[in-house]
Amino acid sequence: MSADARHHTSSAAFGGLAEALYFDSHGQQLFGWLHRPDPGTALDIGLVICKPFGYEAICAHRSVRAFADMGAAAGMHALRFDYLGTGDSADISPEANQLEVWTKDVLAAVSELRRLTGVQRVCVVGFRLGALLATLAGARSNCMDALILISPIVNGRRYLRQLRTTRLAAALNAAPPEELNDPSQQIDAFSNGSMEVSGFSLSAATLAALARVDVTTLDALPAARMLIIDDNNLPVARGWPEKLSALGAKLEYQALPGIVGMLMTDPQFASIPEPMLGVTRKWLLGLQNNFPREFPAATAAPAVHRSALPTAIMHLPGHETMPDGVLTERPVLLCSMAVLFGVITEPFEGEKRRRAVILLNVGAEYHIGSNRMYVLLARHWARHGYTVLRLDLAGLGDSATRPQRPDNEVFPAAALEDIHVAIEFMRTTYEASEITLGGLCSGAYHSLRAAVAGFPVNRILVVNPMNFYGAEGMTAENLQESVDVTRNFAFYRKRLLSGAIWKRILTGHFNIWRIARIVIRRPLLTVESGLRDLARGMRIHLPHDLGWELEDLVSRGIRIVFVFSRGEPGIDVLRIQAGSSLGRLAKDCVLHVIDSADHIFSQRTTRAELERILSEELLSRHAPSARVLVHQTGTNKEPRSA
Repeated sequence: MSADARHHTSSAAFGGLAEALYFDSHGQQLFGWLHRPDPGTALDIGLVICKPFGYEAICAHRSVRAFADMGAAAGMHALRFDYLGTGDSADISPEANQLEVWTKDVLAAVSELRRLTGVQRVCVVGFRLGALLATLAGARSNCMDALILISPIVNGRRYLRQLRTTRLAAALNAAPPEELNDPSQQIDAFSNGSMEVSGFSLSAATLAALARVDVTTLDALPAARMLIIDDNNLPVARGWPEKLSALGAKLEYQALPGIVGMLMTDPQFASIPEPMLGVTRKWLLGLQNNFPREFPAATAAPAVHRSALPTAIMHLPGHETMPDGVLTERPVLLCSMAVLFGVITEPFEGEKRRRAVILLNVGAEYHIGSNRMYVLLARHWARHGYTVLRLDLAGLGDSATRPQRPDNEVFPAAALEDIHVAIEFMRTTYEASEITLGGLCSGAYHSLRAAVAGFPVNRILVVNPMNFYGAEGMTAENLQESVDVTRNFAFYRKRLLSGAIWKRILTGHFNIWRIARIVIRRPLLTVESGLRDLARGMRIHLPHDLGWELEDLVSRGIRIVFVFSRGEPGIDVLRIQAGSSLGRLAKDCVLHVIDSADHIFSQRTTRAELERILSEELLSRHAPSARVLVHQTGTNKEPRSA
């Protein structure tokens, strides 16, 4: 455990087996996890694990961790890491050729694993784009002994078509009907030639490089031994194994289930592909047995003249007005009912204001936040004097799971205990006298609940919550129906008059009784809201009264900042459950609404607007006092008060 993160410069050990660390890649620092085998069980082979790109990496985070754990349990050192400009690693220039930079990052990770552990043989495991990067790195440098490629990207041009299809589908799904035929509102490549997919950007140089890549035409063999695991329903690599075998590779090809559940399913529903783990483990152990007599070790990279100890601290450039100021970022471990993991971003050493922010998970996504939003916010706010902790609650991201509890539990009943531990850590370790708690979606819910529970916070940033009560133990499906009850009647009338909905009802693909339950419950909620307002006026305190809770928070000096994407059902939930209290609290309980934004702000323009709003609320002493501020993004309209 890190009792004082400011003086913790060695690696952060997790459960005695995994260590969070930073390492160098061509002058920049990458973040990674080194999973060590039990003492006395180590084999002379190590794993470097290359994650996929973008939202696939968010979905697959727990699975990638499971592959590293599997390797360590089998006696192998395993290093998983974030490429430059992704995850917790240092940022990257927007114009950089990510394909080239990330290929170099793979080679740096292979070199670092050898340096830290002394293993002679290295097998690289790559997922999707990570498999392509591993292949390119192996073909460029004879430093890999084996490759495991899982649903690999074989042809870059085909991959780009898939990304554009994903992007278009997301745009059509998110855009209001009136915007579908308006070219000014449609998402397209940016003027600099880059492309954003699910909130993650690829530069123009990267797109051009990907368009030229076809690994089936490579003349150099990336590794002597290879295992290719394809999706059994939609194989992407068939035909390539024969070409690799012709080059002399000793190769095994398998088509297995689990790709979609691991890489293309929302994190709270994503599954770890157990059959794939089993096949990989068996192949690796066979690899270890055959290496000594069949294959010489690959050529190791030149020795790096540094201490063999890993480092768990990264320095980042400070604010442009303070060029000598340097930010510090490092991992920390906290002890709650389970070991919690987080990343701290600290302001420059001379900062005396003792202000802190704690950001909580978005659903089951890990601590970088949707679209890596939390990382950028933390570094921006640290440059303005805030110490920012990005925390994984128990069972999420890189935190341990509580005994007898499942992984990926978005609304754990014990979440408040984790938050309490984090707040006390910030108060004792950093002497924080001003604490802001915030998050998106479930992170917003937990932030509000912690403030209501009496935790010592000064401000809460509540972004796109879906509900405000009783989410503990809820599944996403239960939560969605609960939220749908609060939508206005026009929404349901529009759905019931839709021919598409009736077609789904008549074919048995839609539950009409679900809509009926919702429509019946809606007027009851309206009546209940009116009665609660009446009770508040008579100073009668009813249980589960959001209006009373908000008034109590404001009376305790806590500033409440709500931010919603337009059309979010949580806006209706807030208005129904808080009632007239919203109007009375307009000065210290503000509501911002951002046009043209989806739930996770996956478009660059709306994400920038969200950052501006939150930063103004955080950094300004006097925040706007209008009850609702509507922000027009992607247009020339000025913000207006509603």
